[in-house]
Amino acid sequence: MPETEFQLLLKSLDAHKLVDPSISYDSYVSLDLSVQNETLKDIDVSSSQDLEKYIWTYMSKHNAKVAYGGYIEHRGIYNRSDYFNQADPEEERIIHLGLDLWIEAGEPIYTPLPGIIHSFKNNTNYGDYGPTIIIEHLIDGFRFYTLYGHLSLNSIENIQTGIEVKQGEQIATLGTSEVNGDYPPHLHFQIIKNLQDNYGDYPGVSNQKDLAFYKANCPDPNLLLQIY
Repeated sequence: MPETEFQLLLKSLDAHKLVDPSISYDSYVSLDLSVQNETLKDIDVSSSQDLEKYIWTYMSKHNAKVAYGGYIEHRGIYNRSDYFNQADPEEERIIHLGLDLWIEAGEPIYTPLPGIIHSFKNNTNYGDYGPTIIIEHLIDGFRFYTLYGHLSLNSIENIQTGIEVKQGEQIATLGTSEVNGDYPPHLHFQIIKNLQDNYGDYPGVSNQKDLAFYKANCPDPNLLLQIY
């Protein structure tokens, strides 16, 4: 399928890294949290502590400082929360729409592109984003948004909507499992073309029925980040 103009724009941009820019992408490792990963069958993925132990052990084995992955990944971790589950399997939200970066809580988060603070919110449903920031970008005639989920509470205490942020500016720090929706510390990063009147929130997990729409509205973040 030919790439859209928006996808080509994302690929053409020189993005700043989301986490510590001194960490080379050579020190990143791909992490598979899909239902197809057989090693997860022995892990209680409903426990943030057990999942965190699995992730850090995996990273240590690969001498990695950051783990990444998850775009359009079918995950079993969401089955633990009524927030995602539906009676109809076609409506069950299990397909991840962003790219996750797994790194320790408290790590600074940077914006990859210039923009303005569109909105922020503490999304407190079990398994939700926790503290979240959305930045609005207008580049070469394209208006779009980037979402940063699973942040610390401090990240949304002293910010204001409409404030300009520069490329590479620190905008947040990562939260702990106590505030981030009960996950091991990580950043959920998502690109959104049409925010659909959402404020401080946007679906980060899709069901099968709506997947075609969300794939078009939330393109692969790696087009911009170029981690792999």
